[in-house]
Amino acid sequence: MRINAKLDDERAEKLRQLQSLTRLSTSEIVKRAIDLLHRQQAGRSRDKLDALLSSDFVGCATGPADLASQYKRYLIRDLEE
Repeated sequence: MRINAKLDDERAEKLRQLQSLTRLSTSEIVKRAIDLLHRQQAGRSRDKLDALLSSDFVGCATGPADLASQYKRYLIRDLEE
């Protein structure tokens, strides 16, 4: 995939500095930045899931065994009552 991006002056300077410091091409810097951001975001999603699963929230309620698949039927019934 080819990318065409406009950078403001500040980011263009940061890119030039990264190229100078690392001797990497613009393409390689963009690839590494994408990889880094992806790892960070994937880690955050996993952290959130782990926190939810380890909390007392999951499994704290009681109800019919088929509630997940039949919730509309139960909602209509309860609203009619």
